[in-house]
Amino acid sequence: MNLAGLSLRDLEYVIAIADEGHFGRAAERCNISQPTLSVQVRKLETALGVVLFERSKRRILLTEVGQVIVRQARVVLAEAQRLLALASEGRGSPLTGRLILAAIQTLGPYFFPLVLRPLREEYPLLTLSLQESRTAGIVEGLRDGRIDAALVSLPVAQHGLTVSPLFVEPFWLACPAEHALARGGALSATEIAGPDLLLLDEGNCLRDQAIAACGAGSSVGRHATSLETLRSMVAAGTGYTLLPALAVPSGPDPTGLTVTRAFDVDGPGRTIALAWRSSDPRAPGLSRLAAFFRAHAPPGTAACRDGIALSYEP
Repeated sequence: MNLAGLSLRDLEYVIAIADEGHFGRAAERCNISQPTLSVQVRKLETALGVVLFERSKRRILLTEVGQVIVRQARVVLAEAQRLLALASEGRGSPLTGRLILAAIQTLGPYFFPLVLRPLREEYPLLTLSLQESRTAGIVEGLRDGRIDAALVSLPVAQHGLTVSPLFVEPFWLACPAEHALARGGALSATEIAGPDLLLLDEGNCLRDQAIAACGAGSSVGRHATSLETLRSMVAAGTGYTLLPALAVPSGPDPTGLTVTRAFDVDGPGRTIALAWRSSDPRAPGLSRLAAFFRAHAPPGTAACRDGIALSYEP
């Protein structure tokens, strides 16, 4: 096989199958039929003289050589996208084409619905692919090219990334309606460092921020896998927790089971930022994207004034 017989599109098919673990979902992602996808991958395997996937009715697994090929295919596609991006930026064009945008799990479900409409209006030629993950997975995805840009909570001091602060999102207290913390004057974060504090599982940045905010020990409280589970645990009377402002429902709880309260002026919060690879030739466009997000800072948050981009070199 020579270069003339190697198609970038075929590499996209292989990567899609590796990511999705399923031919049907990969075909849907690539906007082709499943039979066509299967035929093209078989042709590529024949041309390369290797089997890339271990196929069964239940699951699709990469072979050992398949893992190597997919890893290199990601590099090849990333470099091809860099070529297109260089040409686009050279023409002074805004972001176009496919952009894989990730967000931490405690932000994406609440922030994306607020900005997608104005984002599509501002970038009509941009095709967004949205993902959610924990910070560690996002940083890994940024560095190996599986993610183009990400909405994260600072600090994210990782080499090779540029980080542009967007807005500060305060935390609110969510507690059972009958709890002592449901009433009173100005609320201080130090008041909630007790055994009833509910936290997310380890590995979630919001957990660490909640512990730091109230000065609690790392072993305090019971744990949950998501904000919605935490909210349910509060409604069940299990304890109280911190919620990011965007996750706080508007108006009182219709069930009457929970109460949400704002903290005093020095209350806890987190800084949300847009991160991307410092080496990405689309950096000027991504910087403008960060400015767009900053200009559309959600109600109840405070936009970062300068939006100073912090670059961490390899």
